[in-house]
Amino acid sequence: MRTNKILTIIFLLLNPVISFAQLTLTVEINELRNNNGNVLYELFDQKHKSLKVGNKDITNNKCVIVIENLKPGKYGFNYIHDENKNKKLDTKMLVIPKEGFGYSNNPVAKFGPADFEKWIFEMKDNTKLNCKVTYLNY
Repeated sequence: MRTNKILTIIFLLLNPVISFAQLTLTVEINELRNNNGNVLYELFDQKHKSLKVGNKDITNNKCVIVIENLKPGKYGFNYIHDENKNKKLDTKMLVIPKEGFGYSNNPVAKFGPADFEKWIFEMKDNTKLNCKVTYLNY
C-alpha cells in the first residue's frame, strides 16, 4: 500500500516535467542555389496558427535553423529563399515563384502551395528535418 502511494507521488511530481518537455527542432535546408539573401521561415501549430517567424543566413548553399522550447505535438514549417532580402516570395507572371521555397516533409507543390496536411510532422523528441528547396524553372 505504501509503495503505491510513493509511486503515485513520484508520477504526480514527474508528470508536469513530462508534459512540459522543451524540445528542439533543427531544420537543415540543403541545395540552395546560392548564398544570396537569407531564408525566411515560419513555424505553425497543427491548426495552422503561426508560432514563430524568422530569417536565417545562408552558408555554403545551406541553411540551418534551430527552434527551441517547443512542446511535444504536431507542427508545420515552410520557408522561402529570399535572394534579394525584400521579405517576400518574388514571382513572375503573377504566380510563378522566381525564388526557392519549401515545406517540412518536402511535399511537391506544382500549381500553388502544398496542402498544409502534407507538411505536418509530429515532435515527440528533439527533431531534425532535412528539407530540399524547390526552384521552378518555367
